Amino acid sequence: MSVDLHHVESGPADAPPLLLGGSLGATAHMWEPQVEALSTVFRVIRFDHRGHGLSPVPAGPYSMADLGGDVVALMDRLGIGRAHYAGLSIGGMVGQWLAVHHPERIDHLALLATSPFMGPAGNWRDRAALVRDQGTAAVADSVVERWFTPGFTRDNPHDVARLRGQIAATDPEGYAGCCQAIETYDLRDDLHRVTAPTLVLAGADDPSTPPAGHAELIAGRVQHARLVVLDDAAHLLSWQQAAKVNTLLTQHFASADRYASGMRVRRGVLGDAHVDRAQARTTGFTEPFQDLITRYAWGEVWTRPGLDRRTRSCMVLTALVAHGHWDEVAMHVRAALRNGLTPDEIGEVFLQAAVYCGVPAANKAFAVAQKVFAEDA
Repeated sequence: MSVDLHHVESGPADAPPLLLGGSLGATAHMWEPQVEALSTVFRVIRFDHRGHGLSPVPAGPYSMADLGGDVVALMDRLGIGRAHYAGLSIGGMVGQWLAVHHPERIDHLALLATSPFMGPAGNWRDRAALVRDQGTAAVADSVVERWFTPGFTRDNPHDVARLRGQIAATDPEGYAGCCQAIETYDLRDDLHRVTAPTLVLAGADDPSTPPAGHAELIAGRVQHARLVVLDDAAHLLSWQQAAKVNTLLTQHFASADRYASGMRVRRGVLGDAHVDRAQARTTGFTEPFQDLITRYAWGEVWTRPGLDRRTRSCMVLTALVAHGHWDEVAMHVRAALRNGLTPDEIGEVFLQAAVYCGVPAANKAFAVAQKVFAEDA
């Protein structure tokens, strides 16, 4: 019987839904390094597995069908027929189960530091018995040690302590029940049934799911899967290599509909009124160009997570001033205001442009911006 999973949402309500399933012993907060980047383009839904965080804790043992059924029930409760899914560790096992047993519900799939089989079964029985007897604090140190490389642990003690706290705070029955789900889990012979475009990410230094025996097996058996192994990353690669993971996930999921992703960002930056006017002026002659900038400029470059929109606005304004594209300057002054820059900050950008692009160009830019401020006021 399914339970109502606790979940946290971020991003535009009308954007494609993206479900994030975390590691054994972690909560939805595990995905903090991904939230800002992914929420630019997707309706991000982070959830706590049953027995974890603020989700209910039914008596164990659990099965992977129980955990996957909880996610299907969450989708039904939120009115989501089909979604992207990214899962790490046991979250990735749930993702594989969903892609095999409910392929109609999964659009694109990303599997991080996970496996289709995590034997021997006795190890998981022993761990379940240990946490039921001594609590999850008894395993917290050994688990978090496998989550990160020694160098990351040394340089980021606060992050490691926070994540260790998530493990130690997990209900023992919930943790043990999920251990038993892993104990009986084996999808090796079913991976060929996965039809969702799949990205497989692994940490080169992951002692729990080393690439050779786990990620490579998934990539070899799932049709058209793409495997990426990240250096200097252990099991919780979404935290240790957040920037690379964010870029890879965004590119993978946005590829499902590059035009739609680009149009959402374009409208978010330039505003509906401007985009509606541009579309109204589109002809058969200009349509290929509009399609190009929507897919490439907005759907690829502006959706990349490496820079926030404020920073991108500063860069765009500087480049436009340097080349004297004054109509575009006016448009992107308004975009910069939408992206959170203040008039004073836009002025600072133009002062920089005065030094590096020339005083006459900056003088013109100030005049254009002043006119925009006055019109919008």
